[in-house]
Amino acid sequence: MISISIDNLVKKFGDNVALNGLTFRIEPGELFFLLGPSGCGKTTLLRNIAGFYIPESGRILFDQDDVTRLPPHQRNTGMMFQSYALWPHMTVAQNVAFGLVERKVSKPEIERRVGEALESVRMQSYASRKIAQLSGGQQQRVALARALVIRPRCLLLDEPLSNLDAKLRLEMRTEIRRVCKEFGLTAIYVTHDQKEALSISDRMAILESGHIAQIGDPESVYRRPLTRVVADFIGETNFIPGTVSGPTADGAAVETPIGVFEGVITEKDWAPKAGEAVTLSIRPEAWKLETAAVSKNCAAGRIGESIYLGEVAQYQFQSGDQALKIFELNPHPSQRRVDVPLFATTKPDDVVILRR
Repeated sequence: MISISIDNLVKKFGDNVALNGLTFRIEPGELFFLLGPSGCGKTTLLRNIAGFYIPESGRILFDQDDVTRLPPHQRNTGMMFQSYALWPHMTVAQNVAFGLVERKVSKPEIERRVGEALESVRMQSYASRKIAQLSGGQQQRVALARALVIRPRCLLLDEPLSNLDAKLRLEMRTEIRRVCKEFGLTAIYVTHDQKEALSISDRMAILESGHIAQIGDPESVYRRPLTRVVADFIGETNFIPGTVSGPTADGAAVETPIGVFEGVITEKDWAPKAGEAVTLSIRPEAWKLETAAVSKNCAAGRIGESIYLGEVAQYQFQSGDQALKIFELNPHPSQRRVDVPLFATTKPDDVVILRR
């Protein structure tokens, strides 16, 4: 296991600054995700770590080794691509062995390590098959075995599951985490799929225009976003404009068009003053529908549209001019009449106060 340190990394393409002074550290054995909207720099960062791009300035360290300007083959990283990049004319075993053959490993050692790699991804019985005979999920397992067989210092994954259907993505998420933990690999995983990141990552970084907007474990990033961009990108949320009316023990009280809401402040060293314009972020599942009002953190309104999805119902709740999205678990939407006044309530701990 190795740590990976990114120190003031800058990468440009012409006049476009793709990475703007990034600094952070990935711990040994950590499954670390890079997320963000298209063009934010996540794939560029991964390719700098792999050695496909050389930065204008800054350093990349594997433990204490400076690999910033080493070519890819000298970094000993395993790479999984979105396209799998498997050789169709070769068997499964030959595909997995390719990197070892290039490194001139002895034949008996190749056979042993290929067998171990295929066993680790539960594909040992497919060793003699051609790639065209495999399903998408099986091909993905072969690509993972090929990345592991060289015994990499770290594993780099560039949207590896984006070509799979929803069921296979769920299966492979768990499989990738299992393999990384069993091998003790430090892994960096680029994806646009927030559920993927929330379900299997140890920590994640949200990138925005070449900067890091937030780094943290899945729960802290989801429940305690630091900016509107992070709150909007990870999951769904309701944004409600308001004005601070005063401090509370854990945050502030905010006057909004739909009532007074108490919430928490996540940005360090920021204490909004009374009268300051702010934005509230409240996740759809944080609301609870009631038939009676409570004194605070309560919005009166009626259900407009309703979508029943089995385990959850999604409501559009209209409170004055504010449309709220509300998720109700284990719902009975037939009991939710659209013409009945209701009250949507939420706990202060589920209300995040952000800069406007």
